[in-house]
Amino acid sequence: MHMVGKHLKQLLMVAVLLVSIVGFSQTEIKNKIVDFGTLIPIESASIYIKNTTIGTVSNSDGKFVLQVPNEFSTDTLIISSIGYKSFKTPVNEFDNTVEIYLEEDIASLDEIVLIAETRPKTGNDIVLKAIEKLDVNLPDSAYIQKGFLRHKERNKVEFKWLIESAITVYDSGYGSKSSEHLKINVDQMRKSYDLRDVDSIFSYVSYKNQNSRSRIKPKDVNRNQLQTAQLVKAIKWNDNRVNGLQNIFQGKLNLLRNAADTKALFGDDILDRHQFELDTILVDNDRKIYKIKIAEGKDFVGLDTKGIYNEGYKANGWLYIYYDNYAIKKIEYELVAASDAQKIRSKRLFDTQVTHKLIINYMEYQDKMYPNYVYYETPKLVNVGFKADQKVSEEEKERYNKEERYYYTVQEILFSEIILDKEVIQTALNNDWDMDIFSPKPYDKAFWKNYNILLESEEDEKLIDDLSQRASLFKD
Repeated sequence: MHMVGKHLKQLLMVAVLLVSIVGFSQTEIKNKIVDFGTLIPIESASIYIKNTTIGTVSNSDGKFVLQVPNEFSTDTLIISSIGYKSFKTPVNEFDNTVEIYLEEDIASLDEIVLIAETRPKTGNDIVLKAIEKLDVNLPDSAYIQKGFLRHKERNKVEFKWLIESAITVYDSGYGSKSSEHLKINVDQMRKSYDLRDVDSIFSYVSYKNQNSRSRIKPKDVNRNQLQTAQLVKAIKWNDNRVNGLQNIFQGKLNLLRNAADTKALFGDDILDRHQFELDTILVDNDRKIYKIKIAEGKDFVGLDTKGIYNEGYKANGWLYIYYDNYAIKKIEYELVAASDAQKIRSKRLFDTQVTHKLIINYMEYQDKMYPNYVYYETPKLVNVGFKADQKVSEEEKERYNKEERYYYTVQEILFSEIILDKEVIQTALNNDWDMDIFSPKPYDKAFWKNYNILLESEEDEKLIDDLSQRASLFKD
């Protein structure tokens, strides 16, 4: 009986880790969340089942969709957004036909001076306290998260590239180096369209200069003499270098997880490159939360990206920190060109001064803060333009049109499952892990029917539909 029990447990662990989940019934919850006073849609509101990690966030139109297994039908659904009173109802009593209106809920900033206990009073001191408590508030042991990735690239007119995947992330905990103890696997592919103009001369030049002894310049390259395969290889190399999954999790912009790393942006010298100003105290799901402005420090911020001048920025944004335990609930972080060299570079190459936008929203689960939603946006260098006296064809001139020329990429990740069972985690680690989002995978309809995804905005839906049609024509 002991052996039978052991085999049953192993089978159970394998079942938990199976990528395709089929055969169980769910309730679909969907609606729109609106500000009661202004009637403006509320973006990035949290929609989740109490005491679980099942949840999603609202899109820019305030809309969301959530698949809830029927075993949670009597559990409490919570819809919350920082600065608003929460909406709560049993799952089986939720009405998909009536929009959700949230009312503002603001605590008094004056409450700080009325408290007898000694507490930090300034924005800088509150943030330092929060950083000091990261080892308590972040996971201190290994865990696995499963989530949904949407990676899109566009210019000012249309989408050029879209990948939607189911991913698994393994992390050994805050105390370990993410570069050595963090793994990512692409489990399933939902959509994959790549119609970027395969004329990224700058990517090709960068690739050649980084991977060979010879040095070339964009003006020395004749597009007609290059094979498509050469350009595709260069584009993939540049994607992984600048905004791949690995960079999101292991790079400097994973501000809290990697705060203990050498030269971390939120490391020991955090106040040299940032200043923090207490704005007010809000409410998040019945808990008081500090709203703190991120401002520039005396030193520039830099990302030290290999082969790219990614320096000379000032930081801008907001931090939301729980009043009771100093856990950081949400980060809104931008890097804005500040040095003379970066201002010129950003304007000329990207047509913007804001070159990195980051949002990380955390969920509390078993007294630890886990990433719940990640948004990362950065401009993409596709070509370097041409001078008016250059002899180029009308077709080439059109490629350098301002609306067509400037690209940017957006990566969004929604996490909806946390696995803490040590045996299940170990079983998963024994498998092969592959973070290659370019690797084609068959579409599994049953899997995606039951998997929580980020709802597309109305604008994105139209652009994605257009992209899919053009992709079909391209294949034909």
